[in-house]
Parts: sequence; C-alpha cells; structure tokens
Amino acid sequence: MIYIFALFLLTLLVITAIAIVRAEDLFVAVILTSIFSLLMAINFFILDAADVALTEAAVGAGVTTVIFLCALALTGDQEKPQKQGQKVALVIVSILALVIIYSTFDNPQLGDPDAPVHQHVAPWYLEKTPEYMDFPNVVTAILSSFRGYDTLGEVFVVFAACIGVLFILGVSPPRKAMQVSVKKSGLRHHLIPQVVGRLLIPFIVLFGLYTQFHGEYGPGGGFQAGALIATGVILYALLEGEAEALRAVPRRVLLGMVVGGALLYGSVGVVCMLMGGAFLDYSVLAADPVWGQQLGILIIEAGVGMAVCGALLSIFHAFAARERVS
Repeated sequence: MIYIFALFLLTLLVITAIAIVRAEDLFVAVILTSIFSLLMAINFFILDAADVALTEAAVGAGVTTVIFLCALALTGDQEKPQKQGQKVALVIVSILALVIIYSTFDNPQLGDPDAPVHQHVAPWYLEKTPEYMDFPNVVTAILSSFRGYDTLGEVFVVFAACIGVLFILGVSPPRKAMQVSVKKSGLRHHLIPQVVGRLLIPFIVLFGLYTQFHGEYGPGGGFQAGALIATGVILYALLEGEAEALRAVPRRVLLGMVVGGALLYGSVGVVCMLMGGAFLDYSVLAADPVWGQQLGILIIEAGVGMAVCGALLSIFHAFAARERVS
C-alpha cells in the first residue's frame, strides 16, 4: 500500500513540476511551487526523514512562497516570452533527466540493511550516540556533535546569504527611496484570515519552541525551529501589516539574532578549546562528558535557531519594504 501511495505522490510531483515549467502566469507558478514543496514534505515523511520534512514544509511551502510573492510584487505578473534557445534547453534537460534516471538503477532498495550506508559509519553512530550523548535522536547527535563542523558551515552560509540579500535589496532604487508605509494594514479587514491566523500563530510559535528544545528526543532542532518561528512572525506580518511586525520584532533585533546566533555557535567551539578540548568537543564543558555533550548541543542549537529565524525574517522584510518601480 505504501508503494502505491509513493507512486501516486511521484506522479503528482511530475505533473506539478511540468505545470510549473509551462505556467506563464508567475503567480500560478509560485503557488504550484508551494504545492510541490508540500508534496516533497509528505514524501520525506514517508521516507522517515521527519526532520527534513519539517524544514521543507516550513521553508519550502511557507517562508519561500511568501518571499517569492514579495519578489513577484516587484515585477510583472507574466513571464516574458523566450523564443530563442528553447530547443537547446529541451535537449539538455532531456539528456540530464535520462542520466539521472539511469544513475538510480544502481541504488539499493529502500530499507535494505546491506546498503553501503548501513555498512559504513552509520552502525558506529547508532552504537556510540547513547554512550556519548545519552539521548535517542541520532540525527541530532550527527548534525550537532559528530559533524558539528558541517553544521557550523551551514550556519555561516545562512549568515552570508542574509547579508548578501540585504546588500542587494538594501540599495534604494535610483528614482526614489522606498520605505515601509505605515498605512499597510495587511489582511486586517478580512475576517476569516484574521480569525484563523490569530488562532494559528500561538500554536506555530509554541511548536517551534517545542521543536527547538525537544530536538534531542524527537524530530527537530535549530533549523526547523527557526523556520517555524519565522513562519509564525511572517503570518503575523501578513495579517497585521509589516509595520506592526517590525514594531514587535525590530530589524536591529533580527540582525542581532543572525550575528549572535553564528557567534554563539563559534564561541562554544572556542570555549571548548580554552577548556583543554578540541574545537566543538562539548565533552569538556562539564565534569560529566555526557552532560557536557548535552549542554553543548543545547547551546549551539539555540544559536542555529536564532540565526535561521533572524535570517528568514530579515530577508522577508527586505523584500516587503520595497515597492514596485514603475
């Protein structure tokens, strides 16, 4: 039964992807992209990748869709026709699709215990996580401790992306400087979005906090929590207007979260070195190495959540603060 449902999802993904490419109305393309992200999130849940599914649902179907719509407000509604190079592009895409499909023939079956991934370092992770960290979520142990360097790099990638977007959109258009209008009231005069949105926002933020502080025992962590909390704040901005959202969480606070989150993560590694351990070796943070690992993971995940939430909200406000240039 699960394979039939997976095949059904795959069919919907292909149909949605083709519809996105064929859509000339950019608004329709953005909505279809959001639907594609939701389908991918469901697919990740079927594959038992709940952490990735949460991120895809919050970022792909939520925050990214809103940012696309903000960007669309600065451009035209219709895609400009491109007559040249279509045949060449079609040939290249077809060749790449065939190569990708051919490369999947050597993949092991889903859940095969003899797959290379299950014979390499994964058994060691499963064996050592209870001993070193004493919590059940191996994914958190891998991302936050065993591969802490990789996660630190991802945090600084988020930081760099945020700074890049702010540099690009922070430059005022040549005709006149654009500012946030206090007259923008969002969906304040629409009853149904107001009622439903006000009901959902507290639960979204609460679930984000739960995901942040329960990542050691269930799906979640800083990335997912930051995206979920940012989604709640963006929903508030859509309902009450951007000016109200900025009054609740000013830009300087958002930038402080981005910078502070990245610095908090890196500072933990420096403290570990000062206490006689290696960079990001949390076991030296406490007399009990297991408690030290748990404390270090808790702190760096807080830094990740701060950086992701601040970056997503800063990017959203950077788009929302600009108006269409006529």
